[in-house]
Amino acid sequence: MRLIGITGGIGTGKTTVSNYLKEKYQLPIWDADIYARRAVECGSQIYANIVERYGSNLISSDGSLDRRRLGEIVFSDPGERRWLERQIHPYVRDRFIENIEKLAAQTQGRGQTTSDVCPTAVLAIPLLFEVQMTDLVTEIWVVYLCPEKQIERLMVRDRLTRERAIARINAQMPLEEKCERADVVLDNSSTQLALMKQVDLAIATGNSQ
Repeated sequence: MRLIGITGGIGTGKTTVSNYLKEKYQLPIWDADIYARRAVECGSQIYANIVERYGSNLISSDGSLDRRRLGEIVFSDPGERRWLERQIHPYVRDRFIENIEKLAAQTQGRGQTTSDVCPTAVLAIPLLFEVQMTDLVTEIWVVYLCPEKQIERLMVRDRLTRERAIARINAQMPLEEKCERADVVLDNSSTQLALMKQVDLAIATGNSQ
């Protein structure tokens, strides 16, 4: 199997790459952020643990967690961020393992031969390195964006002040370090077309190996 781990910094364009892989190559996208949201759905044990720790003022009018308010807490306190990660990431990891096992079973069921196209899936994991999930993938793609553009995009996307945007960026592993550990670096500092050409090359290069 070919299991592509998509990661990068917050606001660098990871979703853009994942969506392109889904639309052009019809690849399954397994998204850590989606699983993380499921983990804290109303009624789950993790939801209860969070409310117990931070209080009912984190509960929105519809019963869901106020993710923005929760983000303000954990991004300003490394200890609280680590606590939250310990709650959510085992659940997320289990979902990835389930998907990998299903893909492997489907491949075996089809009686795949070496001449067949290698079954491929994309694991979109923003904190791939930080939460030590690199063992789940066969190759790592890091989406890079120059620092100033990353700050600007995050401010616009999440309606943050510059200071809060920088704090969220600094809460993650430095992007340069992620690039050093990557198999593929996708530079999103130019145009979207330029980014897509890099994705096409990375797909083709991997398929030819």
